[in-house]
Formats: sequence, structure tokens, C-alpha cells
Amino acid sequence: MSELTKVLLVGVNLNNDPDFERDLEELAALAEACNMEVVGVERQNLDRVNTGVYVGTGKVDEIKAVAHMLEADMVIFDNTLSPMQLRNLNEIIERPIIDRTHLILQIFSSRAKTKEAMIQVETARLQYELPRLTGLGQVLSRQGGGSGGLSNKGAGEKKLELDKRRIRNRISELKKELKEIELHRETQRKRRVSQGVPQVALVGYTNAGKSTIMNALLKKYEADEGKMVFAQNMLFATLDTTVRKIALPDKKEFLLSDTVGFINKLPHNLVQAFHSTLEEVKYADLLLEVVDYSDPHYKDHMAVTRETLKELGAEDIPCIHVFNKCDGIVEDIPKAGNGCIHMAAGKEIGLDLLVEVICKEIFQDYVQCTMLIPYTEGALVSYFNDNASVTNVEYLAEGTQLTMSCLFKDLQKYKEYVII
Repeated sequence: MSELTKVLLVGVNLNNDPDFERDLEELAALAEACNMEVVGVERQNLDRVNTGVYVGTGKVDEIKAVAHMLEADMVIFDNTLSPMQLRNLNEIIERPIIDRTHLILQIFSSRAKTKEAMIQVETARLQYELPRLTGLGQVLSRQGGGSGGLSNKGAGEKKLELDKRRIRNRISELKKELKEIELHRETQRKRRVSQGVPQVALVGYTNAGKSTIMNALLKKYEADEGKMVFAQNMLFATLDTTVRKIALPDKKEFLLSDTVGFINKLPHNLVQAFHSTLEEVKYADLLLEVVDYSDPHYKDHMAVTRETLKELGAEDIPCIHVFNKCDGIVEDIPKAGNGCIHMAAGKEIGLDLLVEVICKEIFQDYVQCTMLIPYTEGALVSYFNDNASVTNVEYLAEGTQLTMSCLFKDLQKYKEYVII
């Protein structure tokens, strides 16, 4: 087993931010998710940032001393650092310095499995790195020397320009590849819509249990274990969008999608890169906002989720709040009401109730009826057996009598056979 990277965390509380401590706790969880060991935390209260090193000048020396004393391999700032701040801090502290955005990008890079996710992460990483090449060329330029006019640029400056051009070209190539994948995704989406199968999307804060819920439903209603998705108790365990069909015993079915979780201060480049993936929620008939009810900050997580959904243009889609991990917190689970459900997916508590709540919402256009179908229309009987919830079948002299729950559009289409 590889040795953990020891890291010192640094947080700056600007203008008495009430979320400061929560964000630092989350930063520690992000570091652990990246196979790092947090050996210490440094805090500072400031009214405004120091443009040169972000923190106060005296604090930089203190961070350097603490990092040396604790034998930290790296220092991670919870705040986004400018290229100049990164360079100055690296020179003073004499240890690798990264910020929250860089850390999240590292996690995403290690978790991306599909081609689409890899392209999205690489695009975001290069967009993050591009402005941070500024300044490096000045250092190398002094080493390279050179004199004269503009044509005699230093070696460092020339290398900087080449690096920037190479990164811009690569970003352009990646965006073209993403465009092709988006077109393919759009074709798949149109095909699903044309089939008329309701779409349900799992959304919520990272590590709330979305993938666990999907797997629990697949285990209950699908025999194929190969359809299971990766689920683990860690931040950003899942990056790739997965869509699975849930076929219920009464012949009703719906599509369930799961995608990357949300987080406070999610880097803008990542939101942009994953926008096409996250847009899946815009086409859902119902959202299941999964909430880790055991987390003391769950209300803050819900606020971040709602804000992200608003940014994606999905704030008006019907939503059920799924309060997960309620075992040991809520006495009577599962329970539902007022647009929410309390359950514990990891222990398979509340799955039946969750499906019941989902069905009430997405199958409102199903109606009870009885049809008498002539024996000459045997194909229609087969259709209803496959696409409706048939509760009773009788073979009469005039034909097959079906008592069932079917789509309203099917009732209208075949109303000539309706007897009740």
C-alpha cells in the first residue's frame, strides 16, 4: 500500500464567513478522498486578501514553519489562488502549494473512467492550468538570457508561448470530441423520449447516497448485476452519467439516471466541462434530490443543490426530497409525506415506499379500465400485457376481457374496446 501524502490545510476566513469551518471540514474530506493524510490546519481571519501571497505576510512564515515541523509534503489552500500567489507561496514555503480547485481536479482525474469523463476532466484541468503558466516564463527567461529586440526573446518566454499554444490547441481538440459525444447523447435522449418511458434523475450533494439508491433498486428489480454502478463512501465516487431502466412487477417502467454529485464551491471550469452531462436532469420528468440526513450540514447541502439546479435550468422540475441514511436518526423509517421520504438505502430500508412515491408522481396519466378485445386483435392483447398493468384476464365468447391500468393515451387510442 502506497504511503499517504501528508498535507497541511490552510483556510482564510474572509469577513467572518459563517461557512468557514464547514468548508475546512469539507477540504479535509476532499484531501482524504485523494489519498492524503491531513497533519494540521492553519486558519487566519482577514478583511481582505493579500494580493501577493493571499494570507498575511507574517502568516506565510508561520505556515512554512508548521509545514516543516509536521513534515508536510504539501500545503493546500481552501481558497482559489491566483498564478502570482501560487508562485510566491511556492518560493517562500518551499513545498508544493495547491488550492481547492486543483485538489478537486486531481480527484476527478483519478475517478474518470469513461472517455467522456476523461475528456471533460482534461478540458477543465487545462483551462485551469493555462493562466497559471504566466510568470513561469519570466523565471526561465532570466536563466536563458538573451538581449536585443522583440525577436530575441528569452528561452523561458519562448517556451511559455509554446506551452500556451499547445494547451489552447489541445483544448480546442477536446471540445470537438466532446461535441461529437454530445450529439450522440442527444440522439440517445431523443430515442428515450420517443419511447414514452418516464425519466427520473438522482441529484444531490456528493456522497449523499445516489449511487447506493440506484444499486438498491437494480438489485430489487433487475437480475443483471452487471448493471450495478460504482458506489463507495467517498466524495465524488461517481463521475459518469449512468441511465438504467427500472422495470416494475406491474409492467410499469421508468428510466433512472445518476450523475456527478454537487459540492460547495465546485470549480467553474468543472461545471462548464460537465455541463452537457449535468444537463441530463433538465429532461427528467421527476428529480429525486438525495440528502444525507446524517450530515449536520444537510440543509446547506440542499441549498447548494438547489442553486446548481437553478444554474442548469432545472429548478422547476417536480422534485421529491429523499432524506437518506436516516437509520439511527429518525425513529420510524421509512416514512413519506409532504414531498419527501425518509429512508436508509444502504440497509435497503424504504425502497418499496420510494417506488410507491415515484409511481404516484410519474404515472399520474395511468387510468383503470376494462377492455373487451376481439380474438382477431391478439397483437393488442400482447401489447397490453407488455405495456400495462393487467390485473385480471377473462376469455369470453366475444373476445379477451382485460382489467388493467394503462396509459391514458392508450385508453384514448383503443377506446372502441373499452366497456368500463
